[in-house]
Amino acid sequence: MTDPDLPASDGFDLTARIVDPRLDGRLDRDDERVVEAALRPKRLDDFPGQTRVRDQLGLVLEAAKRRGTPPDHVLLSGPPGLGKTTLAMIVASELEQPIRITSGPAIQHAGDLASVLSSLAEGEVLFLDEIHRMSRSAEEMLYLAMEDFRVDVIIGKGPGATAIPLELPPFTVVGATTRAGLLPAPLRDRFGFTGHLDFYAASDLVTILRRSAGLLGLRADEDGITEIALRSRGTPRIANRLLRRVRDWAQVHGDDHVSQAAARAALALFDVDERGLDRLDRAVLDALCRRFNGGPVGLSTLAVAVGEEPDTVETVAEPFLVREGFMVRTPRGRAASALAWEHLGLPVPPDAQGMWSATLPLDEGGPGRLGG
Repeated sequence: MTDPDLPASDGFDLTARIVDPRLDGRLDRDDERVVEAALRPKRLDDFPGQTRVRDQLGLVLEAAKRRGTPPDHVLLSGPPGLGKTTLAMIVASELEQPIRITSGPAIQHAGDLASVLSSLAEGEVLFLDEIHRMSRSAEEMLYLAMEDFRVDVIIGKGPGATAIPLELPPFTVVGATTRAGLLPAPLRDRFGFTGHLDFYAASDLVTILRRSAGLLGLRADEDGITEIALRSRGTPRIANRLLRRVRDWAQVHGDDHVSQAAARAALALFDVDERGLDRLDRAVLDALCRRFNGGPVGLSTLAVAVGEEPDTVETVAEPFLVREGFMVRTPRGRAASALAWEHLGLPVPPDAQGMWSATLPLDEGGPGRLGG
């Protein structure tokens, strides 16, 4: 069923949907998607953490509003779950404009992008999630649209093909990517503002969880909120997800009260330990330490040992384990650090670092061991 309050899609709904923040209050509050969306801040002032990116973006938006023109195109990069989509929604909300949402994998042909661009209104925000996964032909069309607000529509094929220029009203592209290095330089250079989102401090996650608990109508102790924040990997998406799971546990076993005891019991049930490691993380460390004596071991061998695909180990478990100092990546493979042995309750081998440390020429007099 089509919402009469929203404009018609004009045939581009296969690759994009339009969301108007100004109509948010008219939606059905019982919809689970709306409940999740309600946890997203609507204004920059309500966005916790990421102070530098928030201040820089706020300056760009305020200057554009005073000039009465759309702001420069915005590129947001960083690991999943840190708020790139939320910031894109905030850009539209701050500008009081609707936002059209699509993703790189959905735009595999130049025609897909042309249908979206041709229906944009003046000042509208176009959010391209996972922008690095767009097809090459669509990227080349986007170059021209972002710089000159124009697209060339090709009519016909072969020698008789004709390019018809189509003028576009000024608009703002907000691109999000988890792998900024995969963006071609010509596309990256067309963004007037680039912001990189880092992992959140525990104090910022406490602020986020306190706000989320209020929106969900939960009674939550400060100790319970802090317990969840410390196990959330520095990621708001994970923090909110764990909060909902603790809420479920409290409703079934308690009195809808998120206490420290409830948080610990619930997170133990869902295999999230005190450092935020889940089942896959511990399986990787266990395989490294128990089966391969700390490594180094190749990624494929490690993936077989834990029963997962190599891409899953490399993209899901490895970044957090390396960032927290549990795992080391070496030219010979993955290796466990002394911290990994301690976390598993295993005695640390005397040569735990020597098993993977590289030997480097520190000076002309002879080689030395890294960290020796």
